[in-house]
Amino acid sequence: MPSNPEPFWRETVSLPTFPKLQQDLETDAVVVGGGITGITAAYLLAKEGVKVVLLEADVLLNGTTGHTTAKVTAQHDLIYDELLQHIGEEKTKKYYEANDQALSFIREYAGGISCDYSNQDAWIYTNENKNITKLESEYKAYVKLGIECAMEDSIPFDVPVKRAIIMKNQGQFHPLAYLADMTEKLKEMGVAIYEHTVAVDAEVLGDGAKVRTRDGFSVKAKHVLSCSHYPFYDGNGFYFTRMYAERSYVLGIKTDNPYPGGMYFSADTPSRSIRSTPMDGGDLILLGGESHKTGQGFDTKKHYEELELFGKVHLGLKETVYKWSAQDLITLDKIPYIGPVTKNKPAILAATGYRKWGMTNGTAAAMMLRDLVLERENPHQEVFCPSRFIADPSIKTFLVQNADVAGHLISGKLDFGSRKKISELREDEGALVTHQGQKAAAYKDTQGCVHLVDSTCTHLGCEVEWNSGERSWDCPCHGSRFTIDGEVMEGPADKPLEKLNPDEAQ
Repeated sequence: MPSNPEPFWRETVSLPTFPKLQQDLETDAVVVGGGITGITAAYLLAKEGVKVVLLEADVLLNGTTGHTTAKVTAQHDLIYDELLQHIGEEKTKKYYEANDQALSFIREYAGGISCDYSNQDAWIYTNENKNITKLESEYKAYVKLGIECAMEDSIPFDVPVKRAIIMKNQGQFHPLAYLADMTEKLKEMGVAIYEHTVAVDAEVLGDGAKVRTRDGFSVKAKHVLSCSHYPFYDGNGFYFTRMYAERSYVLGIKTDNPYPGGMYFSADTPSRSIRSTPMDGGDLILLGGESHKTGQGFDTKKHYEELELFGKVHLGLKETVYKWSAQDLITLDKIPYIGPVTKNKPAILAATGYRKWGMTNGTAAAMMLRDLVLERENPHQEVFCPSRFIADPSIKTFLVQNADVAGHLISGKLDFGSRKKISELREDEGALVTHQGQKAAAYKDTQGCVHLVDSTCTHLGCEVEWNSGERSWDCPCHGSRFTIDGEVMEGPADKPLEKLNPDEAQ
């Protein structure tokens, strides 16, 4: 299996590079985040004549968008029957329509470029008796909402199945090829793009808002659009209490068996996702799944091993060519937060919490953000508004997730687990260690160099855990992730872990 968790997408497309922001700017709208939402929102606004600045903390398309399986579908697991029960038929239909319109936008744009777009049916299947009723209820929800669909008792793979439902005429594409073309159009329209520019705070002004960067520069605008994976600015919206983070894993595999077409997702646990993408005149199968809450899985390498075993048993796997992982944010009611970051800050807009369906949810978010900036009526806005609160299921999810956070916070401080000495670390091993009588996080690289940091997450003080598959330190409370040298990889943390000196007395 490949040793580095690199996505297939980034190796097959050339992306432009952009400078770092080194001056104060003023513009109409500043977009923070260079993924599908940020790039699409910048494109839609620029087409309307809005002067746009786009800021990306790393490089464009290197975050969640660059690690997706890129299913372009309004089929978001088993969601529609649940939404009908919690928010009613009218709002559920608006959720579907927002994502169906996003699919139509992507299909139309992709039709004029080379990005491997193809129409595909989307399947959800189960082999567990307890989930048959759920699939049948979901199928009835499709029918009620007027979604083109079908029900089957099998799928075209050697996978045990008792029931399957199909959402017809969905799609898939190469996300980076699609967005690389859109980025070129941004350049042509005069959008100012800055990479390696970390937005750390925002401030509401009388006539708009201002973004401040880590390097001390600012961008003043009438509207600030937070399109980063986790909102870079919370605005006392307490998003960390209203979302939780999950990691999932993907293999890019070659098989002996011909691919039958379609996109597949299992309703069972552990989940499995299957689709194909063109590569070298044949098909590369993208096999995903193994979701777990960030910082709380077993040895990360074993998640890849479980996917590989499934591929060998059911798909005829002969070679694993790629592997990578992704992080997804899930809201209390499973509907993304799209709109003003809080009620009293209409100039600062946020889009986050796409669960595992960022291609359509992210595009729908860009369309809603455009309309908010242009002060246009959008029929879907109420459903996605961040300040909404749906008592059922939000209260239950809120209590469960925050009880889990409290449990990990307390257990991390009580320190029931054993700790290693730095001298006991093997090469390419990370572990919690004792350093000067205190807990610390240490990684010994393949050259024998030790990278030592404080193990306390800079967000709210939970203790990080070692992620062996991605060689990162992950927080089990709110999903923040850090490099071996403590730099922030994922929010909500915005400050690095403190570096420690491994040569000091231990």
